[in-house]
Amino acid sequence: MIYYGGKHPFRRRNRHQNYKGESFFMNLQGTYQATARGFGFFTPEGAVGRESDLFVPPRCDGGAWTGDKVTAQTSADPKDPQRQIAKITAVVERTNRTLVGAVERRGREVWLQPTSDRYPNAVKVVGRSAAKLKAGDKIAVAVTSYGSAKLPPTGTFKLAFGKEGTRQAAVAALLYEHGIDRDFPAPVAAAAQLAPQEVDPAACVGRLDLRDKTIITIDGASSKDFDDAVNLEKDQEGHWVLGVHIADVSHYVTENSPLDLEAFHRATSVYFADQVVPMLPEELSNGICSLNPHVDRLALSCIMTMDAHGQVLDHKIVKTVLRSTERMTYDDCNILLKDQDPALAERCAHILPMLRDMAGLAKVLEKSRRARGALDLESQECYIVCDESGAPVDIRVRETGESEKLIESFMLAANECVAEHLKKAGLPAVYRVHEKPSEDKVTNLKAMLAPLGIDLKQADNGSLQKVLEAVKGTPQAPAVHTMVLRSLMKARYDTENLGHFGLAAKYYCHFTSPIRRYPDLMVHRILTALLDGSLEQKKGKLTAAADRAAKQSSDREIHAMTAERDIEKCYMAEFMTAHVGDTFQGSVTGVTKFGLFVGLPNGVEGLLPVTALPDDRYEYDEVRMTLTGARTKFTYTFGMPLEVLCAAANPGSGQIDFTLPGVIPAPQPARPAKPVKEAGRPPKGRGGRGRKPSSKPGYRPPKPGKGKKKR
Repeated sequence: MIYYGGKHPFRRRNRHQNYKGESFFMNLQGTYQATARGFGFFTPEGAVGRESDLFVPPRCDGGAWTGDKVTAQTSADPKDPQRQIAKITAVVERTNRTLVGAVERRGREVWLQPTSDRYPNAVKVVGRSAAKLKAGDKIAVAVTSYGSAKLPPTGTFKLAFGKEGTRQAAVAALLYEHGIDRDFPAPVAAAAQLAPQEVDPAACVGRLDLRDKTIITIDGASSKDFDDAVNLEKDQEGHWVLGVHIADVSHYVTENSPLDLEAFHRATSVYFADQVVPMLPEELSNGICSLNPHVDRLALSCIMTMDAHGQVLDHKIVKTVLRSTERMTYDDCNILLKDQDPALAERCAHILPMLRDMAGLAKVLEKSRRARGALDLESQECYIVCDESGAPVDIRVRETGESEKLIESFMLAANECVAEHLKKAGLPAVYRVHEKPSEDKVTNLKAMLAPLGIDLKQADNGSLQKVLEAVKGTPQAPAVHTMVLRSLMKARYDTENLGHFGLAAKYYCHFTSPIRRYPDLMVHRILTALLDGSLEQKKGKLTAAADRAAKQSSDREIHAMTAERDIEKCYMAEFMTAHVGDTFQGSVTGVTKFGLFVGLPNGVEGLLPVTALPDDRYEYDEVRMTLTGARTKFTYTFGMPLEVLCAAANPGSGQIDFTLPGVIPAPQPARPAKPVKEAGRPPKGRGGRGRKPSSKPGYRPPKPGKGKKKR
């Protein structure tokens, strides 16, 4: 029970008094997340969605750093009694063992200025290696002390990434911060070297032999790992028989082997610009596991019999051996389906009839998904073109053709079929779940859509799809698609089948990419145990392993996605350094009290600070996401088209700054310099008592010449 009362949520009159008459607190455990502006948020354990977060006022962080596991006391906000706020009372577990930042030399002392402003102002670098560090180096330090009211945090040098401000150093640091290793440990590399170069004939015994079937892979032109292949034919009743054949990675990556443990640790491959950090070594991902053309490969196949409406009438999941007929690219398939190249059509005459049938079935499957309520969210995907040295030279929009949609439809069908099979058989599983939007997200979405004249009654699949269809082809469509996308919950992995809201699918899992995702490998391992007859004796272990895989993969996916996004920002910023001073047509993709985020057609996004807007005092509406001038009443809204000028681009941080052409940014008011205090010695004042040092773990180190004299 929580009793709300009193003038201050965290104050008691003296140490002998209890909280009667003032406040009762609920003690909770959870995670603390700091912001750059002094306050933070507390997420209780088990909370799902940001609506459960509690605001942590400035100076109430209890010495916690962002990401730390903490305990907190909750209370009513004095300014808004309906809202709860939190005060961190203790740090249970430190999660920041290392910090990344730039080296600053101050006299003989070496300090680390953290890259993220959610961490303390500076960390003192100690140890013998500190003397060799140069100002401006981007490094990582191992935290040895988290500091106190009187002493700064300290750390020892661990790793150097290069010069601060460069894209190369930023990429290396981001991978390090997110625990993404380019190189495999020696035992894993050694195990990969032992992987066979070709399929052992003994491994084909007992498998369904599909080597005489016309089976093709369809991937991007630069792809080297082919984990899925497809074929389509008709049975005697005239029903479609769709085969989705997935590389049998579990045959080569055995449970608890060095390869398996490393794959579990990584959980996913990481892609950015022209690079990939794979989950499995290339000897497997591009070699024996990849469904390369014209060679024997082992697979786990989901073969579905469908009627003319795309409904699955029957299915079987079986271990197979196949020989891919052709390695097709999306571009070539799109050209073939449009009849644009007679020479290519002649060369691919042996697969062209099947390819056209596949395109027809894919359209039927897509229509069926739309009919049941799957959301048609058009997200523009861009890709970075790099030169031979790895520097970005162009940013292009990725076109989605008929063949891309074809493969997507077939993979979705297989994933749904396998998930339903697992659920109805009562097997342990790792499901891909996507829950319906929370009430807070729905309320915010309604408020954002209202200024556009869109009245959203409820946020079910049908209502959201009607909104998307209503704006299709209009200038507001991209903004509305982004609004709806941001209102949805984040998909994750779970051992409980909770369905997939976005796809309107009752059953869904990831089965089709075991080369690059661990949950798929886990699903394969469970299915293999079922097919081999060893499930009963392994069921307990597989159930526990599935639970661990769901948690680990959900966590690592967030790290991978964050790293990919932040790294690509660095590439985009480097690309934009050649366009400083150029103007672009863009649109508002985000609204904050400190400015507007503006996105360009090629996917580049930059900040247009409020100081760069026409001179006025702007009022921020957090719910409607608008900035309105108090004097002019002009309102900047989400999705508004804007012409912007690129004012600056920093490859080291990924930050791009925009201004409005012809508008002179208002000068930033100079902030008074804070007095610098020596650690542990309060400044002299009246009576000689001085001011109590701040308890916030953001100790500001002394400037050169201002510290204690060396005796």
